[in-house]
Amino acid sequence: MILTDTVIEIQEVLQQKLGEERYLHSQGVMYTAAALAMVHDQTTQKDLVEKSLLAGILHDCGKFGSLKEQEQLCIELQVNLTPAEIQHPNLIHAKLGAHLAKTKYRVTDLDVLAAIRNHTVGRENMSLLEKIIYMADLIEPWRPHYPRIEEIRLLAFTDIDQAIALSTAEVIRHLQRSGREVDPSILVTLKHYGGEV
Repeated sequence: MILTDTVIEIQEVLQQKLGEERYLHSQGVMYTAAALAMVHDQTTQKDLVEKSLLAGILHDCGKFGSLKEQEQLCIELQVNLTPAEIQHPNLIHAKLGAHLAKTKYRVTDLDVLAAIRNHTVGRENMSLLEKIIYMADLIEPWRPHYPRIEEIRLLAFTDIDQAIALSTAEVIRHLQRSGREVDPSILVTLKHYGGEV
């Protein structure tokens, strides 16, 4: 699979579609994901690196406009939202992004689409690509500082499962400290990867 031209074309489109800050974040995720792929995959490395680049640049392709506009677009595109996603509208962009990746950006790889869809709260038994995108989103260089981020960044390159456990716990603590409701799906991820709050 040669995705270089595709990724370059997508970057040009997203640069116009996303705001400057979101586009910079997407680039950070893309390059961080490629670096994680090079470290963690010893078999089909080139394939995983290319998939990581594609999923990384597209992971937030559904994160534009207001949360209400994202929800409305899901209705128009017949993207079925769960009650939990409607209750936590900041999660909608992941499912919307996976749909847009498939329909607008012509992504057919199911693992890439799953990585985009699950990058916000993770899930049990994530594929290596899903883990990479989940972590790259949390540790990319432009990510605002949060507790233990330096430790988590180092851990992501040595033991990605432990990094998932630690970073997921920190995300939950942040949500709790700020008085925001915690989506039950992220608690499943936390438990599966052995994290504690």
